Amino acid sequence: MSKRLAEVARKVGVSEATVSRVLNEKPGVSDATRQAVLTALDVLGYERPTKLRGERARLVGLVLPELANPIFPALAEIIGGSLMQSGYTPLLCTQNAGGITESDYIDLLLQQQVSGVIFLGGNYSQTGASHEHYERLHAVNLPTVLMNAGTDGLGFATVSTDDTTAAEQAVRHLNQLGHRRIGMLLGPADHVPSERKLAGARRVLAELGEPLDDALVVRGLYTLESGQAGAARLLADGATAIVCASDILALGAIRAVRRSGRRVPEDVSVVGYDDSALMSCTEPPLTTVRQPIDAMGRTVIELLLAQIQGGAPGGGELLFEPELVLRSSTAPRRP
Repeated sequence: MSKRLAEVARKVGVSEATVSRVLNEKPGVSDATRQAVLTALDVLGYERPTKLRGERARLVGLVLPELANPIFPALAEIIGGSLMQSGYTPLLCTQNAGGITESDYIDLLLQQQVSGVIFLGGNYSQTGASHEHYERLHAVNLPTVLMNAGTDGLGFATVSTDDTTAAEQAVRHLNQLGHRRIGMLLGPADHVPSERKLAGARRVLAELGEPLDDALVVRGLYTLESGQAGAARLLADGATAIVCASDILALGAIRAVRRSGRRVPEDVSVVGYDDSALMSCTEPPLTTVRQPIDAMGRTVIELLLAQIQGGAPGGGELLFEPELVLRSSTAPRRP
């Protein structure tokens, strides 16, 4: 007990006697200090005393699929900062292959009696993945917001970029530059955002009288290596331009073009997606479709706080308009 008191006291910056007064519900402690002590208990992994467990902690789970893709740390910084400004402490939950699963994280967050959960990607975006663990969030009415398109019927408030429009913008741009063999480098076949991008590309190319060749659709993982391997296949099938489902995939595609003895954009044009950090500093600077992550992050926080304060959870999806950012990785097709 004394070790717990000392550790919590150090974390909060108060005396052990103050921590003891909070745990024993004694008077003489401000509401702010009391809440700080309870939050420190949660963060350090200690169980609250039984009489204090009825309250949810001012903690919010922030679940990310990875940190290797720079868009996720950027989102975590925006949302985490907004949570702190609103008086909540974010608990970062990052998934790794072979490590803790999304379902395990949900169990841990429920044990910590968090006030809510924000998902920045996960099983909900894949139709073939397990979704049963989300029912546990519904069962306890835990405020939850998803960021990125998910499968139908999950019933959570969702904030997404309009993936269909994003692909349409990229494909129209390349078509206007004279490209007719436009390849699509996407995520897995059951990945909802990727399938929306594919639908947008198909629709625009059909409108333009240039139906998308199935041989120019390659799916893989969201990694540099997968982008390079997928782009090599597209180049072998005659692609003169490649639309990628992430900036990381686009960087892999540029590497594949160079390994083939060709140049970007002189021989092959490449378009990314996200406009993540440093994409204006690559060689060449990457043309990409920007997600409005600042506005999306603010909306995610608003939706979550509204639920925490007793508002209806809502299961609708809010779509944000993407923006094509023209740089130097696209150019007119050579005759």
